[in-house]
Amino acid sequence: MTEVDLEPRRGQPLGSAGSTVGPPLTLAEEHVLLLWQVTARAEELVAAIADGGWPGVELAALAGYAQAEVLRQASDEEALLFPAVSGREVAGLARDHARLRSAAELLARAAAGEQPMSPGQAAIAARDFVTQLERHLLAEENLLASGRAAQQGVPGTAALGGHRHEWYPLTEGPVVDLDALPQDQVVAAAVDRLLRMRRGEQVELQSGTDLEVVWREISELIPGGYLFTALQDGPPRWRMQVTRRQAAS
Repeated sequence: MTEVDLEPRRGQPLGSAGSTVGPPLTLAEEHVLLLWQVTARAEELVAAIADGGWPGVELAALAGYAQAEVLRQASDEEALLFPAVSGREVAGLARDHARLRSAAELLARAAAGEQPMSPGQAAIAARDFVTQLERHLLAEENLLASGRAAQQGVPGTAALGGHRHEWYPLTEGPVVDLDALPQDQVVAAAVDRLLRMRRGEQVELQSGTDLEVVWREISELIPGGYLFTALQDGPPRWRMQVTRRQAAS
């Protein structure tokens, strides 16, 4: 099997998922969180291949994060940060974003079984995505930081109204404990998780407060798109199973 070096070279954020409390991250901190999460998922994929299996779960996890978080970051940067820099200077960054989108789509097609891949090819695709992302993030930071005072830094996209990437690791998986999130972020993070669900997928939401507000918000966004089943109607705990319908009713 082809050996793949996925050793992260830019460190990792404080805490296992980064802190969701306090001020929004700077751009450099957002980039560290993104790269760390991508690298961790790619390492899990390579480890699964080394064990002799097809990394279906790991490939889906990497592709899902790439599409939900990396491409979200690219979109937010283009809308919130690029307008402050001349078009000529950001043209290369925009091309990088297009290449990242293509690479993320390749991973997603492979995870869905739409793109034939051997285990070795999957490992190479994961390695290439990590390398491409790391090089782009560093180039982007250097360009956007030019002309700024060293101590000032570049504000992150979340500080300008963009998406907070700290939510994803706390809401990933089939059971989501919303009490792990700051109170003022619970609804937005829960809705964001439900919007990522595949048709037929089920997620259990757990909370120490009533989940009705989450139900109302997602029902307004996608009427009839989800089935809600109360598993425990507190107090002190509320548990709700949410199923993404195969087709909106």
